[in-house]
Amino acid sequence: MENEGHLRKWRMILGGGQNDGTETQLRDIDLQIDKTLEALYDSGKQGGLGHSSPNVSRWLGDIRTYFPNTVVKIMQQDAIKRLNLTSMLLEKEMLENVEPDVHLVATLMTLSRVIPSKTKDTARQVVKKVVDDLMKRLSQPTQQAIMGSLNRSSRNRRPRHNEINWHITILKNLKHYQPDYKTIIPETRIGYGKRRRSLKDVVLCLDQSGSMGTSVIYSGIFGAVMASLPAIQTKMVVFDTNVVDLTEELDDPVELLFGVQLGGGTDINRALSYCQQITQRPTETILVLITDLYEGGNQDEMRKRAKSLVEAGVQVVVLLALNDDGAPSYDHNNAEYMAALGIPVFACTPDKFPDLMAAAISKQDIALWAAKEDLVTKK
Repeated sequence: MENEGHLRKWRMILGGGQNDGTETQLRDIDLQIDKTLEALYDSGKQGGLGHSSPNVSRWLGDIRTYFPNTVVKIMQQDAIKRLNLTSMLLEKEMLENVEPDVHLVATLMTLSRVIPSKTKDTARQVVKKVVDDLMKRLSQPTQQAIMGSLNRSSRNRRPRHNEINWHITILKNLKHYQPDYKTIIPETRIGYGKRRRSLKDVVLCLDQSGSMGTSVIYSGIFGAVMASLPAIQTKMVVFDTNVVDLTEELDDPVELLFGVQLGGGTDINRALSYCQQITQRPTETILVLITDLYEGGNQDEMRKRAKSLVEAGVQVVVLLALNDDGAPSYDHNNAEYMAALGIPVFACTPDKFPDLMAAAISKQDIALWAAKEDLVTKK
């Protein structure tokens, strides 16, 4: 029986036909699974799913029946690439059957300008399902990490008498309790931070070229979370050859993502120029530039602009990617130039982003932080 199980697995892997060699006949559910796999991975030989939307919808239902969600998402991505199903995503019937994930949302964002009116509501529901899931998963760690860092950085270490936070001061000085006098000597005094419009300004500047799709999605979610924190003033800027300020859309991540048009050229210099214009407090500003650094505009001016921002006191961080897809392709020469300016350059996974922002707020050495977190970094 164990040998039959091994032969069955090899038959499923090899796909049958003249290259099989197992002489194993599949039955019942195994036969149905084999046909489902064959439609995708032997499409050139077998005719695949054809160009019929009902066939595709039926196939999407089959893979959700036979495989776990993690496998379903991989097969959907393979189907979009191998079978050129992009145009079918414009059809309501197909959208109702897909398993939403960030890659599908990135594809829908690319198609947002051509999606028919009858399909737009369904497309928004698909995007909303992914956005709601990400917000649920990422909101709490982001808020905790950032607010914890802000609370620490806002404490006044040289307070006047009326500014002293007595509760925290007493806790901080318990080790200085004097039993003979039954009192605490407040060697370290902690005061309330100064009230002002915001403790930090954060600008998320996103390259919306096609390769940055999933990075833009995660950035939109994090931007929305940070915009809900009153101690941070968050701005969201996206760019290709033009620059669009989506700050007003941060309260609705779904609308924000549909405002992004993935694809097109890249003008990082123009984007940095705009970010420089909207920066009012350079020394209290964190600029997170998310791009692969392939500049389609004026590279020399882009480099000068980056240098000018650093010299003005802006804390600039370049993320080559904000996704789970591994090491990205990027312009190594521009990465080296940025690193020479003292700008940290690395790829970041979404689960690390809250801690990255907390480290930036507390003005830690971000390059050192990235190295400790074993992130892909350019030194």
